[in-house]
Amino acid sequence: MASYNRVVLLGNLTRDPELRYTPGGLAVTDVGLAVNHRRKNDKGEWVEETTFVDVTLWGRTAEVASEYCNKGSPLFIEGRLKLDTWEKDGKKNSKLKVIGEHIQLLGSKGGGAGGGAGGAPPRGRATAPVADAGGGEDHGEPEGFSGGPPDDDIPF
Repeated sequence: MASYNRVVLLGNLTRDPELRYTPGGLAVTDVGLAVNHRRKNDKGEWVEETTFVDVTLWGRTAEVASEYCNKGSPLFIEGRLKLDTWEKDGKKNSKLKVIGEHIQLLGSKGGGAGGGAGGAPPRGRATAPVADAGGGEDHGEPEGFSGGPPDDDIPF
């Protein structure tokens, strides 16, 4: 059976990225992304819904986000869903999050929402692909991943 796991998000960071490194020297950062959706309710009034998404970035992608992004920065993220599970005090917990494999910075450095693509999705491939994680751990792109479709196949 075939499967496909892709997530594309466009939103604003809810906090400053905090860069840290694994004992093996691999950069990692967790960011929060606020994604807005505007719709009409039953009364015909516009209602804005915000969804908060936790995203983990690895390698050079984490370093780029930490260097150029801050709270409120607009960011386009392409990645995959991952279910984290853990046990605490005898209770099983789980959380669905996104592993960001590519990002596109939409604002200017230090300028938050200024500059960039004016809120439109980026054209072409993202500028900060995940570096090879090494060590056999699956933090970024799967082995043999070609980076996605060529720019000519992107419908926008």
